[in-house]
Amino acid sequence: MTPTPFQRVPWTSAVLLAALGAGTVRARRRLRAIPVLPVTPPAAAAGAPRAAGWRLLTARGVEPDAPTFLAARAHAEAEGLRVLDLLPADLPAERALSLLRLVDPARYRQDRLAAGRGAGFAVLVTEEVLSRAGVDPAGPRPDTAELLALTRRLKEYAADATGLAIAPGLSCGGAGEPGGPARAAELRAQGLPPGALAAVQLGGLALLAGVAVRQGRWGAAAAGLYWLQPYLALGGPGSPLRPAGLGRATAARPVRSLGAGLRTAAAAGRDAGPDPAADGAPEAARAAAYRQDLAAGVGRFLEPRREGCPWCGSDRLTVRVRVPDLLQGKPGRFTLEQCGDCGHVFQNPRLTPEGLDFYYRDFYDGRGGEGAGTVFGRLGAAYRGRAEMLLPHADPASWLDVGTGHGHFCNAARDVWPQTRFDGLDMGEGVREAERRGWVETGYLGQFPEFASKLAGQYEVVSMYHYLEHTREPLAELDAAATVLTPGGFLAIELPDPESRMARLLGPVWLPWFQPQHQHLMPAANLREALADRGLTVVAEEHGPAHQGNDFFGAVALAATRLAPDPDRPWGPGPTPRARLLGHAVRVASLPCFAAAAALDTVRTAVARRTDGGNAYRMLARKDVP
Repeated sequence: MTPTPFQRVPWTSAVLLAALGAGTVRARRRLRAIPVLPVTPPAAAAGAPRAAGWRLLTARGVEPDAPTFLAARAHAEAEGLRVLDLLPADLPAERALSLLRLVDPARYRQDRLAAGRGAGFAVLVTEEVLSRAGVDPAGPRPDTAELLALTRRLKEYAADATGLAIAPGLSCGGAGEPGGPARAAELRAQGLPPGALAAVQLGGLALLAGVAVRQGRWGAAAAGLYWLQPYLALGGPGSPLRPAGLGRATAARPVRSLGAGLRTAAAAGRDAGPDPAADGAPEAARAAAYRQDLAAGVGRFLEPRREGCPWCGSDRLTVRVRVPDLLQGKPGRFTLEQCGDCGHVFQNPRLTPEGLDFYYRDFYDGRGGEGAGTVFGRLGAAYRGRAEMLLPHADPASWLDVGTGHGHFCNAARDVWPQTRFDGLDMGEGVREAERRGWVETGYLGQFPEFASKLAGQYEVVSMYHYLEHTREPLAELDAAATVLTPGGFLAIELPDPESRMARLLGPVWLPWFQPQHQHLMPAANLREALADRGLTVVAEEHGPAHQGNDFFGAVALAATRLAPDPDRPWGPGPTPRARLLGHAVRVASLPCFAAAAALDTVRTAVARRTDGGNAYRMLARKDVP
């Protein structure tokens, strides 16, 4: 049988051609979606009044003129923006393509959780946003990496008022493509891993070279499309950008990309350790504090084992799992026991308050703060689902989110409830940051039961999303919620489901066990009964929609952490060449496992949505009216 022309196309080349073609079209479409500032004649700019209330922050070597500043201010004011990143007209080709891969201009402003992105050369900001963000505009001029990091921060303080624009009169000051150390620094400033991205870049180049040599004209076509991509995406008549040396950059792209990938990989390897002052605390001081804590042993962080279930009092207890700290690799071992009568799962012996402080430290803030923020920033669909659960039942004017962290849910929920006042409560200092960002109106710092009498009857909605399982006394938290709600108000709760099939299949590496942070995991029937005892009637319950698609990916991540903990962790024995080599080997070996896990999670999520059998559940309960 004679093969058809389609059957003669090597599938690798076909996939590469499709991906590169789609990427090129996407970049060109996104570029056309970025507004272009009008060119203001210098004579008109000379007679214009001073633009009070605005500051233009520029990287070293960038010198904007008055017309550019005035045009940017006029555009920002007309569009209701408070942060505007300006793209120089001569932005180098690879910088422009990188930005267009990260940002969809059509959605960037509306996405309240999107990371702040820009070119890193000039940012127009209101003085009010700078003040809330704690940025001194009179400080030393930043380099490109520092300005990129600042743009990320400023977007958090203007979540729905940040935009991009091309400034025809602005030049990047002769800056070309960044070298290895500079590129690694710029990637880190954007919250991206330079080592992993360099590996992907080099792997992609190797694949293109292989198909070009082995797959004939189709392989050559794929390599050629990659080669010509800068000009196809950025060049031609009508392009709003005029990248300096676009022709040379296109002609030399494979060689330049190879060099950039190698230099970035080398720079990432040299700087593999943590930033010594990532949150203002020197790493040496942090390590010394941990050594002092560990000198007395971690056994003191556990209370005596209890003999009865904290939910129903039964003494029919069995061990569900025993695990070390798989989240951070801190010393200690933890046991979750299950009640044979009510099914309640709880940490036994449980951590003392001092123990909780020790094991939470550097997870949501400090050393781990940026990573935690990145994870929370990617949960937009989950936040929207939680907020939309209220739509058939209420139109709340006031909402208290308990365990709000930095307020990510409240920030995202404003898209669903724009007229609702969102307040937040948490034990961590992140709630103060949420208030400064404007993600919550008022931030309460402390334990929820301590605020119950002060806030009695003030809120139409109280939410506890993945909060109750972290608490020492969940029934006291439910008492506080019943007190704070107005009659007819709603309590929204989301929790891991200890009855999930995946909990038994994956055992100790089931991520929602989340030891040692999770203290209690309640079956849905137990929670329904506890709510009824407090005068709250369940009006909606969701299992499939609450599913978090991370069962297999989380299991691989926990297993990899156990095999090769971070050698630079300040509570560890200290980095050694052997530990670094082991960590690198485990990361490389786990890549195909992560890929397979992601595929399995995709299937698992589809099944969970269809069968209503996820790894978490949501409940919405209404407080009975006397």
